[in-house]
Amino acid sequence: MTAKTITRRGMLGSLAGLGIAATLGCGGPGSTTGGAADPVESGGEITGEVNFYHWRNEDKAILDELAASFVAAHAGVELTQTIDPSEQYQSTAAQKARDGAIGDSLTALAGAQFNQFAELGLFADLSDAAFGGNYEANLITPGASGGSQLGFPYQLIFNMPLLNTDLAERAGLGQAPADWDAWLDALDKLRGIGVVPIAWPGNDPANAFQIINSLVMNHGPSDDMFAGIEDGRYAATDDWWIAALTQFKELSGYFQDNFAGAGVDGVLAQFSQGEAAILPTGSYQIGQVREAGGEFGLEFAPLMTNSADEQPKYEGIFNSTFILGVNSAAGNAAGALAWVEFLSQPENAAVYANGTSQHVTVSGVEYENADLQALAPWATRNNLLAPRFQFLNLDIRSAIENSLVAVATGASPEQAAEQAQKLVEENR
Repeated sequence: MTAKTITRRGMLGSLAGLGIAATLGCGGPGSTTGGAADPVESGGEITGEVNFYHWRNEDKAILDELAASFVAAHAGVELTQTIDPSEQYQSTAAQKARDGAIGDSLTALAGAQFNQFAELGLFADLSDAAFGGNYEANLITPGASGGSQLGFPYQLIFNMPLLNTDLAERAGLGQAPADWDAWLDALDKLRGIGVVPIAWPGNDPANAFQIINSLVMNHGPSDDMFAGIEDGRYAATDDWWIAALTQFKELSGYFQDNFAGAGVDGVLAQFSQGEAAILPTGSYQIGQVREAGGEFGLEFAPLMTNSADEQPKYEGIFNSTFILGVNSAAGNAAGALAWVEFLSQPENAAVYANGTSQHVTVSGVEYENADLQALAPWATRNNLLAPRFQFLNLDIRSAIENSLVAVATGASPEQAAEQAQKLVEENR
């Protein structure tokens, strides 16, 4: 299915103060034809321990605060968190949660992991949950499968590079680059003031390859370009992907030394300390930047691969993820449902959003966080739903993503594309 966009015309209001709206169609990355477990009924007395399983350790403190409020409202309830690192969560969460020993309530990333949970029947059916009306309906489609709402994407993420605007001003940049030559000129100017233009976490797949989203948004032959590679309509050896690899190879000349072995913590520190101008991950790391001492202005700087005389189709990237659900094998299903309902209330979603620097998909949330307010205008731009999460086969996704590493470390775009396509065909 073709991904849709958030457009200025389709917005019902600003993110800051009026909630969020979008013009997403049905399905999209994360939708499947899998089944759902039986619905969970709400109501009745909530008691006992409720375990919440997720990967966002950086959210633990604010979720502890929310848990305290939840417990205060339900005498006899205890809310605990089980948190695995992102990569571990992606690879083992389904197996660890299937028997209900952990994760009465749990989360899924949009795309391949949600598809896995749906196929396993791991999520209970929340289609009839009254609190579903608290969400912007057009932003929760990545949590739907087979006609059932299995979970509610909680976070509205902008998967685009973050730019230190203080350094950009020092370098004489008036605004984020609007075409490829302007991008290269901006990187040269940033290097000229003695900072690393781009700190890329080449050894951390979850973060390194977010850059692929804006890299391809104006290259792909269709909005579902990566789904097309997976199903055989397109190939990694097609001209559009070779063109993207060619530009990425050029971009890699502006990365920090030893980028191929760099983890996200190191590049986060470089960026937060003002040693690097661009962190090519996304809005989900804004809170970590602030916690690490970054006090500069922030703006998004998506890769604009178009020429100066070419009108780009898309301006940026968004995704809705951190899909909240109830484990179909939960030992405390009623408590898990009550927790998801609690998080879905606008006043509690506001606490989460402002405390974690994350936009949310719940309607009517008041944003007080300065970064959320400053970046709110991006919700009204012509943004593409993050194509990286179109991949449902993670081996195929790795083949495509690793071709970026290949060109950055010396391979020609043609060589990297041929090797990627060979792996795609082996894993299809």
